[in-house]
Amino acid sequence: MGLHPSEITKGYELACTKAQAELENLSTYSLPTPLTQTTLISALKPAIASKQYGNEDALASLVAEAALSIMPSNPKNFNIDNVRVVKIMGGNLSASKVVQGMVFGREPEGQIKKVIRAKVAVFTSALDVAQTETKGTVLIKNANEMLNFTAGEEKHLEKIFKEIADSGIKVIIAGSTIGELALHYLDRFGVAVLRVLSKFDLRRLCRVVNAIPLARMGAPTPEEAGFVDVFETVEIGGDRVTVLRQLVEGDAGFDPTTQTEKTRTATIVLRGATANHLDDLERAIDDGVNVIKSLLKDSRLVPGAGATELELARRVETYGNGLKGLAQHAVKRYGTALEVVPRTLAENALGGAEGNEVLSRLWAKHEQKGEEAWGVDIEAENDGTLLANEHEIYDSLAAKSWAIKLATEAAVSVLSVDSIIMSKPAGGPKVPQQAGNWDADD
Repeated sequence: MGLHPSEITKGYELACTKAQAELENLSTYSLPTPLTQTTLISALKPAIASKQYGNEDALASLVAEAALSIMPSNPKNFNIDNVRVVKIMGGNLSASKVVQGMVFGREPEGQIKKVIRAKVAVFTSALDVAQTETKGTVLIKNANEMLNFTAGEEKHLEKIFKEIADSGIKVIIAGSTIGELALHYLDRFGVAVLRVLSKFDLRRLCRVVNAIPLARMGAPTPEEAGFVDVFETVEIGGDRVTVLRQLVEGDAGFDPTTQTEKTRTATIVLRGATANHLDDLERAIDDGVNVIKSLLKDSRLVPGAGATELELARRVETYGNGLKGLAQHAVKRYGTALEVVPRTLAENALGGAEGNEVLSRLWAKHEQKGEEAWGVDIEAENDGTLLANEHEIYDSLAAKSWAIKLATEAAVSVLSVDSIIMSKPAGGPKVPQQAGNWDADD
């Protein structure tokens, strides 16, 4: 159209401001408080269905159950890190479940498999005899010297682990290797040992048991030691896993005298046939947990299924028609761009030709007053359109608002850079004014 980038930028910014203002008016529903399983599931299903269509009911139920079980008294303090995912190959999605506490997909290293109400020490260093930096040669002359060769080493290790056991530690979490001799003494002193190789999991575990990770092998101070109510090994679908959890009011064995603040953690144990399928399920769950975090900050929801974008496209285009000057063209093109969401939905679900017809029907419905919630019916049960409110298809208002804002900023940035580049003359450095053939070899 021959418009200068500055005119397009001005039009886009006007359209963005208008779209943001109209979006606030399109909110028809808010997540009710207090939160319940049913209301959370209805808010989660559209987000999860975008990645796992057909499994959204099962996944939304798992995410809602896990989130509600660890919800703090002030929901705004909800931490997405407290909902973990553990993937166990085999079975199918229907065998997935929520386990209260942290679940690790391995058994403890030693003989001790279950401990109740135990002090916990977390070590990031290896639980083994320290290797010397230089090599040494030992000359053994008789059988007694051979028998006593490792005695000093063993006594030293025994002394260290006896100190740890005497300090009341019943569970050790190791972030590195565990030597066979160390394991022997720990079994003898009745201390359970679990290896956790992931630094992220180790950090999260420290938060759950309220412990400080130690880089040296030795007895922890009372401030460095943590506490866990239950450390046990359970079987899930033929796999043995270790569970660490804190008891809360209402659980069997809960002690009301312990008033310390406890970090609650829930783990969603996912079952599936292949590693790729489990990874896809995990990504969908991650989306669901982040949707909850977003809705706890701003509980307003807008109609989904492309209804909100189509209504915004209509209102922005109408706004553009009423403007004067060159910016009106950019505003109208901005409105047309918003139409891409319902169009893509319709074309992907119903095909190109049918998608165009569905979009025409939606435009006709949105022209009528009070029909802002009509969106694309991807299952095409009627004429390819449905009322998003009736089918409980909602999207987060905050997510849509940020998407519009950031997309506009990206487009404006590209136009600004183009404008700067075009304003400079092209070409490299100028040729020095010298006699002819100045660059020829002498």
